[in-house]
Amino acid sequence: MNTVSLVLILLLAVVVSAAVARMLPAAIPRPLVQIALGAAIGLATDYRAVLHPDVFFLLFLPPLLFLDGWRMPREDLFRDRSAILGLAFGLVFFTVLGAGVFIHWLIPAMPQAVAFALAAVLSPTDATAVSAILRRMPLSRRTMSLIQGESLLNDASGLVCLRFAVAAALTGGFSLGDAALEFVWLAAGGIAAGLAVAWAIVIAKEWVGRHFGEDSGSQILISLLIPFLAYLAAERLGASGILAAVAAGIAMSFAETGGRAQPTTRLHRRTVWDALQFTANGIIFVLLGEQLPDILASAPRTVATVGQENPWWLAWWVLAISAGLLTLRFAWSWGYVRLTGLTVDGVLPTVRMNAVMALAGVRGAVTLAGVLTLPMTLGDGQPFPARDLAIFLATGAIIVSLLVASLALPLLLRGMPLPADHTHDAEEAAARRAAAEAALTEIDGMRHRLAHASGDGDLHVTIAARVMEPYRHFLDGDGRDLPASEKQRMAEIERQMRLAAIRAERGEIFRRVRSRQLGSETARRLIGELDLAEARYL
Repeated sequence: MNTVSLVLILLLAVVVSAAVARMLPAAIPRPLVQIALGAAIGLATDYRAVLHPDVFFLLFLPPLLFLDGWRMPREDLFRDRSAILGLAFGLVFFTVLGAGVFIHWLIPAMPQAVAFALAAVLSPTDATAVSAILRRMPLSRRTMSLIQGESLLNDASGLVCLRFAVAAALTGGFSLGDAALEFVWLAAGGIAAGLAVAWAIVIAKEWVGRHFGEDSGSQILISLLIPFLAYLAAERLGASGILAAVAAGIAMSFAETGGRAQPTTRLHRRTVWDALQFTANGIIFVLLGEQLPDILASAPRTVATVGQENPWWLAWWVLAISAGLLTLRFAWSWGYVRLTGLTVDGVLPTVRMNAVMALAGVRGAVTLAGVLTLPMTLGDGQPFPARDLAIFLATGAIIVSLLVASLALPLLLRGMPLPADHTHDAEEAAARRAAAEAALTEIDGMRHRLAHASGDGDLHVTIAARVMEPYRHFLDGDGRDLPASEKQRMAEIERQMRLAAIRAERGEIFRRVRSRQLGSETARRLIGELDLAEARYL
C-alpha cells in the first residue's frame, strides 16, 4: 500500500510542479521545481523510494531516449555526425581522464579507481535534463541538434568507462585492450539490437494492418513496448540497452516516413507519448529531490569516511568538481572546433558560444542511476571505499549543473544574434505548394471518375470546385511577392480570425448541449473535429 501511495504522491508532485513552474519566472526551469517538491516530500513524509539502478534504468531511460531518438530530426543527426560523435565519445573519454585525475588530487583519500568511476558517471549529459533546460532558450537549430545529439549517445561511453573503473576498484587491474573491445561490442551490439527489434516489429505490425486492419489502441501499445524490448534484447546480448533504445527510436523515425499509420493513430499516439514524457521526466527529478534529505542528513558520516570532520568540505568539493567539469567541456569544445574547423551556422563558434556549449552539459538521470550502481562491497567483503561520498558528490553535481545552466545560460544568450534559418522556411513553402498541387490533381481526377460512373457531371463539378477553392486560393494568392514581415502579419491575422471562428462554433455547440438541443454523442464528435482544427493554429 505504501508503494501505491508513493506513486500517487509522485504523480501529484509532477502535476503541481507544472502549475508552479508556470507561475514562476521563465528562467526557473521545471526540473528545479520538481527537485524542490521532491525534497519537500522527503522532509514532510516517511515515504521513501528505494532506487534500484536496474529497475530505474529499465522503467525510465528506454522510453525517454527512444522518444528523443524518434523525434530528433534525422537529417540534423546525420549532417552533424562527426561533431556529435566527437562530443559523445571523445569528450566523454577526455572528461573521465581529466576529472578522474582532478577528483583524486582534490580528495586524496578517495581511491583512484573510485575517482575515475565518479568521473565516468559525471561525464554523460542527460537528454531529459538538456531538453528541459534548453526548451525555452533562444538557441539556433544547429546548436540544439549538436547538444541533443551528444546527450543521446554519450550515455553508453560514460557507462562503459564506469564499468571498467569499478572492475579496477574490485580487482586492482585494468586492460585497455579488453576495454576497447568491450566498448566496440557494447556500441555495435546495442545499435544492431535496437534496429533489428524496431524493424521487425514495424514489418510485423504493417503486415497485420494490411491484412486484418489497424486498431489504434494496439498500435499505440506496440510503440510503447518497442523501447523496452530493444533495451532488454541488447542487455541480454551483453550490449548497451541505452544505445538500443536510441537506435530503435531513430529506426521508427525512418519507418514513419512510409505514412502507413492511420491519422487517428498518429494523433492519439502523439498525445500518449507526450503524456508519458511529461510524467517520466517529472518523476525522475522528483525522485532526485526526494533522496536529498537523507543524503544531506548523512553528510557528517560521509565526510568522515575520508578523514574530514567539517561537512562543509562536501560543498567545496561539489563546487570544485562542477567547475572542473565545466572547464573540461569548454576546453574540449574550444580545442575541437579549432582542430577540425567545425562551423556552426556557417561561422566559427566564438568563446561565448563555446561557453554556452559548456554550460549546456547538464547532468541528470543517467548520472544518478549510474552512481547508484556502485557495488556495496569489494570482492573480499569489505565496504566499497567512498561509495556514499561518490553518491553525495554526484547528486550535488547534478543540482549545481541544473542551477548554473538555468541562471547563466539566459545571461549568456541575451542579445546573441540568432542566424536566420531560411532553408527550412523554403522547404516548408515548397512542400505546401506541392501538396496543394497534388490535392488539386487528385480531386480533378476523382471528379472525372465519379462523374463518368454516375452520369451526373454538373453535381460533381460543383462539389469539386468547392473542395478545390482553398487550394487554388493558396496557390494563386499566397503573397509570394510580399515582404516576409507582411506575410507573417497576414498569417497572424488569419490565425486569430480562424481561432475566433472555431471557438465561436464550439461555444454554440456547448450552448446547444446545455439547452438539450443537441445530443452528447454528436456534440462529442463535433467538439473533437473543432479541437483538431484549433490545434492546427495553436
